[in-house]
This record gives sequence, structure tokens and C-alpha cells, in this order.
Amino acid sequence: MNIQTAIIDRSKDLSQPLDKLGPDERLKHDSDQLRGTIALGLLDRLSGGVRFEDNKLMKFHGIYQQDDRDLRDERRRQKLEPAFTFMIRVRLPGGVCTPEQWLKLDALARAHGGNTLRLTTRQTFQFHWVLKEDIRPTIQGLHEVLLDTIAACGDDARGVMSTANVSDSALHAEVAALSKQVSDHVIPKTRGYHEIWYGEERVAASEPEEPFYGRTYMPRKFKIGFVVPPSNDIDVYTQDLGFIAISGPNGIHGFNVAIGGGMGRTDNQPNTYPRLGDVIGFIPKDRLVATTDAVMSVQRDYGNRADRARARFKYTIDDKGLNFIRSEIETRMGFAFEAARPFSLTSNGDRFGWSENGAGRFNYGLFIQNGRVSNLAGRATMDGLRAIARIHKGAFRLTPNQSLVIADVEPEARSEIDALLAEHGLGDSNRTSGLRLNSIACVALPTCGLAMAEAERYLPDLITRIEAILEANGLLDEPITIRMSGCPNGCSRPYVAEIALTGRAPGKYNLYVGGGFHGERLNTLIRENIGEVAILDTLGDLLGRYARERETDERFGDFVMRSRAATPAAA
Repeated sequence: MNIQTAIIDRSKDLSQPLDKLGPDERLKHDSDQLRGTIALGLLDRLSGGVRFEDNKLMKFHGIYQQDDRDLRDERRRQKLEPAFTFMIRVRLPGGVCTPEQWLKLDALARAHGGNTLRLTTRQTFQFHWVLKEDIRPTIQGLHEVLLDTIAACGDDARGVMSTANVSDSALHAEVAALSKQVSDHVIPKTRGYHEIWYGEERVAASEPEEPFYGRTYMPRKFKIGFVVPPSNDIDVYTQDLGFIAISGPNGIHGFNVAIGGGMGRTDNQPNTYPRLGDVIGFIPKDRLVATTDAVMSVQRDYGNRADRARARFKYTIDDKGLNFIRSEIETRMGFAFEAARPFSLTSNGDRFGWSENGAGRFNYGLFIQNGRVSNLAGRATMDGLRAIARIHKGAFRLTPNQSLVIADVEPEARSEIDALLAEHGLGDSNRTSGLRLNSIACVALPTCGLAMAEAERYLPDLITRIEAILEANGLLDEPITIRMSGCPNGCSRPYVAEIALTGRAPGKYNLYVGGGFHGERLNTLIRENIGEVAILDTLGDLLGRYARERETDERFGDFVMRSRAATPAAA
């Protein structure tokens, strides 16, 4: 068997005996290619939830079982099962969405998702509050507009990201198309998804269903993203596999390849940690898919399948050594990496308001706090975007920072969109502090089962209090990145932010400062398990010093590191 065949053929896995693997690996192996008993469990009307094993398998289908944690204690006292609902995540390569798709997403959210949509940090949509009996209608509704939820979660290649912050529309279109090509290539091939959710009949086949993934898929989730310098809006160094576009007058020449990024860590497990990716070389663009296969197959075959906390690609690289991993990738590709090409990343935020996109059309960047699309008093975001989708002839692009670009607007359509924004209370959405415009929060409570503290529901109020400090120091318009996660897992990419808070307990957070504004440096833990008063006191001191002592054009994170203004917390 030659090396290219070995990359693809996993029909005869495993490389380790089942009794040496973790329980999740055995579950995947015995799941009949992710079917489990999901279809049968959906018929059970005695419970609003599903079996433990099926809940794990449904993640590969883009679905998480959750319960309303605000009600959990009261329901327990009443001897009732938790108030189960489901989160459904859409696969949306590059975050590109048509107006027709937006209208369908809007309709499904109103019918089944609690009248709200969530824009995620990986440029896609999440429905929350979906009841078990509404899962299949929701997924079938997505199918009507050529959307699905395959591999939006699970131990596979997650939704592929692509920069949304580009002024050259032709370049952006090329990168977005390449990101979709990679996404379509790496998703699982099992027909179980179509059988369970679309009602298709199972067809016997002599070939393996999963020639690449085999019966155990990846050791853990695997994240891929494309970035176009000078913008680093996807935080390319936090991806398992990052492609940094190198372009010229005729479009994309190829990509610098970065491997081994990842934000997640596990509380009280010091052998888990965030890590930035390493740039290991350059590839021509016609070798993009071959490189993706080779990198993923190395992680598939060498990743830790016994200790799930150490199963991400970053730990495989650290355990095996970067030189070994790079050499193994080159062997599987059948060619060597070229030397990395020069590039520069100078921003990772979003552009707001109107800007020309290079093709005679315009983009409108709309700030959507924490990605929550809903209708509030005086700010009907959901109704406003539905109205815009009904008349818009271009596309919507979800940003990695949870905001939205109304893209490819013809010049004559600008006034109509401006009028709809104003009518629904969205005309002034971008008129806020630099800190708020550069904020991200994960969902956290009440739906996320991992959350230890609030994030989405709390960060806006905390920012309001920090804004008072900023205003007092003349920093209200200064762009500073702040990110909050309800647990250490890092879904909001907190560990590269200039200010970050990760939940430890209700009302208690670890405070990190000093990340790179361009996503190029990890931050430092300076206070552990503190509440709001201590957070504001600490930031008040640091921001005051920053206002007084910073150098010209110096970012807050750079100032913290240069001046050693913050003392790291004791290990």
C-alpha cells in the first residue's frame, strides 16, 4: 500500500487494541458509523432527552443535548427530569450565507429555536432551545436551502473558517471557495446522517463508509481555518491547521501552513494548556487538499486515544516533537514544504459601517453583541435582518468575532439598507466603545453543560462598568480585545485576548492580560478566582497606567508585556 492510499484507507483500523482505548473511542468504534440508537431514541416521548451514548454520537451530527440550568435545581426538587432541549449547529464553510438561507434560518429559529439565532466564533449559526421532536424538522428545513449540520461538532474536522475581513472581493471569493472545497472534502461520509434526519433508506455497499476516518474518526475535534493577511480575524494560530494566504496580482499563489494551535484547557489539569500554532512552511494552492489529508492523517494515527484530555493535535505535536510531525506530514504528502513566505498580520478585529469591497460594491459591517440575534426593546435585530434579507441581492458573511457583514451591496441599494437598519433600531449599533466592538463571549449559562460561570449574559454589563474606567482615562475609543468564557475550555478564544476572563464558579473568574492584539501572543494569568470588584480594581490600575505610560500607538497587551505592569499569578 503506498502512502497516499494509507492516508485514505482506514477501513481496517484500529492501530491500538480496544481495551487500551478510552470509552469514547470504544463508543465510536461500536456505533455503526455514528448511527447508534439515535433514530430509535427520537421516538421515545417519555423523556425530553436521549440516551447518554446517543448524546455523544449526536455531536457528530451537529447536535448537543442541553438543559436549562436556571431550572435544574427546582426540577430536581420536584423530582422531574432536567428541562432538556438541544443546540443545533449549522455547517457553514467560510461563514458565507445567502439571503434565501438567512430567511430559512430565521423561520426555523422562530418556529423551533426560541425566537433567537446565535452567531458563533467559528462563523456559523446555532439554534438553542430546540425540543427533541423539533430536531428532525429543523434539520430537514436546513436541507431545503442546501445547509446541514454534519461535523459541526464531534471528533472530526469542524466547520472550516475563512477570513471575513477583506477589501478585495475577488481574493475573498477565491479563499472562501477554497475553504468550502476543503470543508466538503473533510466531512464524514457516513450515510447515517441522511438515514436518521432525511429518512433515506440504508443501502448496502462493499466499500467502507469512512475510508479516511475509519470507525473511530479523529481522536478529538480538528479545526481548520484560512486567513488573508493583513487581517487575522480567524485567529489563525489557534487552529489545529491554519492556512495563511500568500497572494499576488493574479490571486492566491499558495499558503503558509501553521499547525498545532488550540485554546482548550481542563480545569485543575496542568498538563492541558492553550497553544499557538507553528508555521512549518509554504505549499502551492494546488496541493491544498493533499496537505490537509496528510496533516489530518498524522493526527488521526498518532493522536492520544487513551487520555481524551490530551487528545488534541497540539499535544501530539508536543509529545512527538515538531520536527517529527513535520517530517511525517511531508512523507505522507509526497513532497517537502517550501520555506515559509513573508507575511504580516496587523489586525484581528472587524470593520464596521460601510466600506467599498474593490468590485464597485459595498459591505456593511454590523456589530452584534456576543452574536445574539434577537428582538429587544428598541433594537429588533432579528426583524431587521429578516427585512434586509428580503431585499438583499448579495450575501451575508458571519465574522469570527460574532458580528455580521451585509456583503456585496450595489451602490443604489445602500440607502434602502440604511433605512431598514434605522427602522429597527440598528443604525447606531456600531457607535460604542473600542472595547465593546472587540469583545467576544461564549454562550455559557444557562444552556452549556460545561459552564462554571456566566459569559454572554454577563459580559455586556461588565463592559459597561469597564467603560467608565476607560472614559475616565481617555481610552473609550481605544481598540482593546476582551473575551469571556464560562469555563476554561476557551470557546471564545480567550487566551490570545488582551483581557480575558474564564469562569471558575458563579461570579468568579480567572483574569488574564497581555495577549497580542493581532492574535500572535498568548496572555498571562494574573488573578485567580476573583469577583467583579477585584476584576474592576485590577483593570482600573492597569488601564490607568496604560493611559499614562504607553508609547505612541502601543497596544494595551503590548504595554502590559513591555512594562511588566501585571504580575503573573503564582502557579
